[in-house]
Amino acid sequence: MKVKELFDLKDKVALITGGGRGLGQQIAEVYAEMGGNLAICSRKKENCDKTAEMLAKEYGIKAKGYALDVTNEVQVKEMVGEVLEDFGKIDILVNNSGATWGAPVEEMPLEAWNKVMNVNVTGTFLLSKEVGKHMIERNYGKIINIASAAGLTVRPPEITNTIGYTTSKAAVIHFTKDLAIKWARHNIYVNSIAPGMFRTKMTKGTLDQKEDNVLETIPLRKIGDENMLKGAAIYLASQASDFVTGTVLSVDGGSTL
Repeated sequence: MKVKELFDLKDKVALITGGGRGLGQQIAEVYAEMGGNLAICSRKKENCDKTAEMLAKEYGIKAKGYALDVTNEVQVKEMVGEVLEDFGKIDILVNNSGATWGAPVEEMPLEAWNKVMNVNVTGTFLLSKEVGKHMIERNYGKIINIASAAGLTVRPPEITNTIGYTTSKAAVIHFTKDLAIKWARHNIYVNSIAPGMFRTKMTKGTLDQKEDNVLETIPLRKIGDENMLKGAAIYLASQASDFVTGTVLSVDGGSTL
């Protein structure tokens, strides 16, 4: 098989949570470029609709936006059912929806902790569970959980003060490994990507205040741009990674070394 064929997603269907903007939108774009059809969901459906329309027009693929609160099990079941009705299958699931909250540990409200854990951990569980049922029936699937370099390392409060976020992303990494060994027998690949500091809406506040400090923690001395996650995302979604499961691929400029 030629190298380009290894990365081809023609006729594949990818469900991407939080795909209307930020890293999720970047992942959606590379999948569309490689021929994949897209189901894009988030709480803000208008963002998903806009991204779906743009990518469908640019790359000639099928794409549709959906509204979803990833912490709501009823909504998850209904949305997955709609995607299966619209597309007929789901080959790739990208659990990308995320939340964070910045505060010293001693000042963090319980509701903030719960919100972050529910979106980042429970949401990943609920989507994986529901889509996984379909993948088990088909004996095939690729699940990609977006973790974070913050789940692999720790930093002083002067750099980041988001203990709920870092804890949740560490949980996503362990969830990835455990699910990979549970579902390997079903030919379902479960991997995670651990992005470092990228320029997104979520990181804007930190970078506006502390970019110089953040850069000191990154050996490559740069912040991730709109193209730097795409290679990892297409690799783990395609045939190129057919002997890879349960792994964490860090895309972080060396910040977790």
